[in-house]
Amino acid sequence: MRPILSVALLFATTLSANAGPVSFISGWAEQRLQLFNSNDYAFGTQLGIVSDGAVSLAWTRLPRAEWEARKAMWDWRVDQSVPATDLARKGGDDRNISIYFVFLPEAQANAMEGANIRRLMGNDDVRILQYAWGGNHARGAVLGSPYAPGQGATVALRQAGTGAHSESVDLTRDYANAFGGTPGALVGLAVSADSDDTDSMIRAAVGNMRLN
Repeated sequence: MRPILSVALLFATTLSANAGPVSFISGWAEQRLQLFNSNDYAFGTQLGIVSDGAVSLAWTRLPRAEWEARKAMWDWRVDQSVPATDLARKGGDDRNISIYFVFLPEAQANAMEGANIRRLMGNDDVRILQYAWGGNHARGAVLGSPYAPGQGATVALRQAGTGAHSESVDLTRDYANAFGGTPGALVGLAVSADSDDTDSMIRAAVGNMRLN
């Protein structure tokens, strides 16, 4: 794996008094989605990402104390962007960053505590809500996942391009819009970058993430 390229990024460190910070220093693992390529991740006070015609994701399990979280906040930055794509198109949906929130009914969450990301995503009861920086969709557009119909949905937040932004999302509202009903236990998080379809380059980072 080639050395991680530096990403110039400075995140604010002030946290809301009732928001639980998510650490990128430990507890994360990379999950390859293709055999011969993957992204480069730099774990630390922020998560740096370099994607060169590649795709993979970094993921972590959440402790029980975070299972009831229903809001999330984070800062993210893109210094080099993929072109705009159709995020609802299978095999043509490159995006700079996606942040995944993985939900299970509480009974299932108890039974699958400690399961890896492949087992979680293979569970029929899992629901995956992801927020994307990419494409050219209107902010807030909800797109069904072409890879996991009925189980996965994308909420478009930022169109393809560079810049730095802070986000605050309502998981309960967006879950209802995507799937109907109310979310179960928030058992995991994942971050991905996807540049393989357009054979392009992404340099980006995520930090200052909090759950509430």
